Amino acid sequence: MSLRARLTLLAAAAVAIAIALAAGIAYVTVQNRLFDEADRTLREQARRLADFSVGPGDAPFGAQRAPRPFPRSDQYVQIIAADGTVSAPGDQTVVLPVDASDERLAGGGSATMIRSVWVDGEHLRMITVATGTGTAVQIAKPLDEIDNTLASLRLTLMFVALGGIALAALLGFTVARAVLRPVERLTAAAEHVAETQDLDASIDIERRDELGRLAASFNTMLRALAASREQQRQLVADASHELRTPLTSVRTNIEVLAQQSDMPADERDRLLGDVTTQMEELSLLVGDLVELARDDAAVKDDDPAMLRLDELVERAVDRTNLHAHDVETQLLAEGPVLVHGHRAQVERALANVLDNACKWSPAGQIVEVRQLAGTVRIRDHGPGIAPDDLPHVFDRFYRAPDARSMPGSGLGLSIVQGVMDEHGGTVAADPAPGGGTVVTLEFPTTSVDHPDEADAGQAEAKTTSTQ
Repeated sequence: MSLRARLTLLAAAAVAIAIALAAGIAYVTVQNRLFDEADRTLREQARRLADFSVGPGDAPFGAQRAPRPFPRSDQYVQIIAADGTVSAPGDQTVVLPVDASDERLAGGGSATMIRSVWVDGEHLRMITVATGTGTAVQIAKPLDEIDNTLASLRLTLMFVALGGIALAALLGFTVARAVLRPVERLTAAAEHVAETQDLDASIDIERRDELGRLAASFNTMLRALAASREQQRQLVADASHELRTPLTSVRTNIEVLAQQSDMPADERDRLLGDVTTQMEELSLLVGDLVELARDDAAVKDDDPAMLRLDELVERAVDRTNLHAHDVETQLLAEGPVLVHGHRAQVERALANVLDNACKWSPAGQIVEVRQLAGTVRIRDHGPGIAPDDLPHVFDRFYRAPDARSMPGSGLGLSIVQGVMDEHGGTVAADPAPGGGTVVTLEFPTTSVDHPDEADAGQAEAKTTSTQ
């Protein structure tokens, strides 16, 4: 069943329930008013007749009694004795029903009892009133007029209900069609995108309600998908360009080695060294590409947890010192701090920045690492970044002119940017006073669970060097 049909049915059902409740209340109200009026008339007539009632030994309805106190052309009247004996006018052929409660009223008391009865197929409203003289008076009034009125009311309410439901269904269909028109346009746009892969399609926003917000969200999603696809295309193009150079060089060197069997040993060793270096660079590039292209869910090799940032920085510095034999790294860590994230990703970001700093630092220079709360600053004393290159250092495959002769893929800092974005942090590269570059990583932090493990207010300087 379509959404439009469901909305139409829901509207019709809601109106039907409302009309049914209103009709029921109206019917019961009218019925009660009619019966109340009939009962009021019966009480008045019964009171007047009881004033002229006879005792048990008198002849009921005798000539010596007063004239009838009310006309009874459309009514039935009789007198009940305590033993159940019934006296009625001679011209009355209908005998009203008498039960034990009526006989008890005749025996004494001043109560009144009203009920509806059926006598010979005729619907009557009957009242029984004790006279206080050992008898009770019964008066019954036909309910033909009331029954006809109620029957006419039921028929009228039924037609009104059916008409209301039909009108509600028509209005519901019209409203559902108007309300769902933007949804139909959204569906058509989604089907168009699925069939044509045209992510430039969009929906004109003509309203500010929930459906307008839905259309705006759909347009935003299309723009995000288009940007993602463009990034994928650019990644493939850049990766192809970056891979072509080392693959061509490796192929050329291998062909030279294969064709010249009498090559001098030193020349062969040089070519083999070039091939080994190029394969290492190629492996590094492929690894960076895989790391960069993996989906966010795939990147999360470990579950997010609370991490000691100061310990991660210390281990990253130790690992860097194992490889950077001609650069001294100094670490100044100021107290323990917790960050929430993925250990492998945070370690990868720290390692990339440290490797980049060591690569640009001349031999014998110092790479300064300072960790204060969630801020990690890594400074090198290299040539620094040119002002024209500074805005692009975190772009994929971007390599400054001075860096193109050095090993690297141009993806390291781009990976760092992705890690920081995923962890809700920031990364920035700025010229350092006196020369060099300082890279600042800002991680969102939280308090240490066990403050007694370390003194957060005391700075701890750790300097490690490898000659």
